[in-house]
Amino acid sequence: MKAQIEAIGFVDAIRPHAEDDFWGGEEACITLAEGFTADALAGLAEFSHVEVLFLFHELDPSKIVCGARHPRNNPAWPAVGIFAQRGKNRPNRIGSTICRLLRVAGCQLFVAELDAIHGTPVLDIKPVMTEFLPRQQVRQPAWSHELMQAYWSRKQPQ
Repeated sequence: MKAQIEAIGFVDAIRPHAEDDFWGGEEACITLAEGFTADALAGLAEFSHVEVLFLFHELDPSKIVCGARHPRNNPAWPAVGIFAQRGKNRPNRIGSTICRLLRVAGCQLFVAELDAIHGTPVLDIKPVMTEFLPRQQVRQPAWSHELMQAYWSRKQPQ
């Protein structure tokens, strides 16, 4: 089955290309696509966080992985299936991040710590509700903690 999805908005961000780490403190603006009005964001400012689903639009289709690989090609970490990691080289190239909501202004949504680059098509925006978060303790392997160690750190000025 093929599904066709259209972007509901686009990201305006400082980063022009994807990087593996240092997304902490990043701020971005999502502007709704033509055809949407500010009414689509009505009430969203009442929430502290939003989940943003987006397309890894710069990913070369030849780099898509359907099986197992070492995350970030690091042989020190186990080869795990693409669905056991959050890498961009996924079959449908869909990313998902929970972001802090800074403010809503008309057809624009300002967020912190969205790990998407400038021009990224946004597929959906959902309010984060406690009832949709895990109801039990989250479990993950040690390698994933190592991989994420600097992900949400702030980028050091050059």
